Amino acid sequence: MMDPYEIIIRPIDTEKSRFQSSELGKYTFEVHPGANKIEVKQAVEEIYGADVISVNMLIMPAKINRHGRRLVTRRRAWKKAVVTVAAGQRPDVFEGV
Repeated sequence: MMDPYEIIIRPIDTEKSRFQSSELGKYTFEVHPGANKIEVKQAVEEIYGADVISVNMLIMPAKINRHGRRLVTRRRAWKKAVVTVAAGQRPDVFEGV
């Protein structure tokens, strides 16, 4: 079992995630690649004190960026979790961002 702060790496702060959090009660996080839904649920409940209804997980694929003709960089693959909290609850996810 990992520490909750190892499981939740950072909240994802995009226009879409802000809309989902305000309108639908869904919060998006980058999570440890080895974490599962149960661990993410327990970590969010412990860190933010919110009742989690569901967790959806996605593996975001690696991307290749080309800079000019020769320089090629590769971004790593990462895991994303979309967590739905109970109605009426608002964890302070974007407080430190």
